Amino acid sequence: MIDKKQIYDILENAKEPTAKEVDQVIKKAAKRERLSYHEIAVLLNAENAEHLEKIYDVAGQIKQEIYGDRVVMFAPLYISNHCVNNCKYCGYRRDNVFPRKKLSFDAIKEQAKLLEKLGHKRLALECGEHPTETPIDYVVKAIETIYEHSSIRRINVNIAATTEENYKRLLDVGIGTYILFQETYDQDAYYDQHPKSLKGDYEYHLHAFDRAFKAGIDDVGAGVLFGLADWKFEVMALIMHNAYLEDTYGVGFHTISVPRLKKATGMSLKDYPHMVTDEEFKRLVTILRLSVPYVGMILSTREPIDMRSELIEHGISQVSAGSKTDVGGYHDETYEHEPDQFELADERSVLEVNKALMEKGHIPSYCTACYRNGRTGDRFMRLAKSGKIGLICEPNALMTLTEYIMDYGDESLKDNGLSFVKEHAENIKHTTVKDKLLHNIDRIIAGERDLFF
Repeated sequence: MIDKKQIYDILENAKEPTAKEVDQVIKKAAKRERLSYHEIAVLLNAENAEHLEKIYDVAGQIKQEIYGDRVVMFAPLYISNHCVNNCKYCGYRRDNVFPRKKLSFDAIKEQAKLLEKLGHKRLALECGEHPTETPIDYVVKAIETIYEHSSIRRINVNIAATTEENYKRLLDVGIGTYILFQETYDQDAYYDQHPKSLKGDYEYHLHAFDRAFKAGIDDVGAGVLFGLADWKFEVMALIMHNAYLEDTYGVGFHTISVPRLKKATGMSLKDYPHMVTDEEFKRLVTILRLSVPYVGMILSTREPIDMRSELIEHGISQVSAGSKTDVGGYHDETYEHEPDQFELADERSVLEVNKALMEKGHIPSYCTACYRNGRTGDRFMRLAKSGKIGLICEPNALMTLTEYIMDYGDESLKDNGLSFVKEHAENIKHTTVKDKLLHNIDRIIAGERDLFF
């Protein structure tokens, strides 16, 4: 699936592309046509400032055409920092000595309710890999607890690569997307970064999505921790992995996450020669958008406010908000800080993030309707590629935003937010959809909840 020499040969053969070559690839990408590996390498090797600006602009154009003004909102929920792995870049690594913590099911229920108070409907469940402290039974029970005791409507799961049987159990309990970061596709770097670890089996980790698909999960999310290896190589490998899944199972990644390596306890950034600069980061995000136009792209609170704001305009479609990356980190009151998995850069509240998005014309979306109506995997991708997804997703986003405003907004958001929602609703061109949407918005304002197309 991933051939290191092949990728570097492709990158080498596309070195120093001519202006004509770059322009041709950008024009092809603007039509959302599938790019060849050579064409993607041409974009990766483009250095001219004018070409880079065109790449940013076309990425923004494509993102707008497919996702419109919507930005999907979520938050991570860490339920355990017990881990048998010794990943060099992670604050939860085995060699770091600190009191380990695993949430009880009552504590998980309380965390879900606190996230609910922030307005979240979609979570990413996270925990370290530990066969005895956090077996699959614990993870499954945690998911059941959240669904049973809160109004959280979608739980995406980011746990260690596991067996086909365990993926079936996750499917049966109703997970949303199964998320797994390869961390790095460079096999040498992978082995170096995961010494004496269960996670250290590169091939087993790489083929986790094969086992998930065979178990019936059709919604998977990938990611690379940019900074562990050459970023151009990682982008090419991500795209090849996606192509392999599409060719083998009929559908590729639902989402791609693009975290950059950040400082964590027990490691020094000086040990990583492949740290990604801001300009390189903007390039890799926008080139991914051109290469896999229909895939959701996720940016976490690892990135600072300015970077998040800029990349939402040029390719990012999902962001976390109000995130805590320590176990049981959501609290009503001030509390003693516990070890994080990594450092955060955007510590704004959910309310502050939503206000900032709306000020720039974006619609914070808490919609989970596709998942609950079975529009996942290839069914979601067919809808996205048809160009009709906006007829469902934008109205649903506006309804969930109305819910958020009424239930969690402060007075200033209620004063301005409902006008924002109705203004966007009036801009919907399909008359039947618009009329139904405006009616539903009034129903939500009057007290009804969970309305969706």
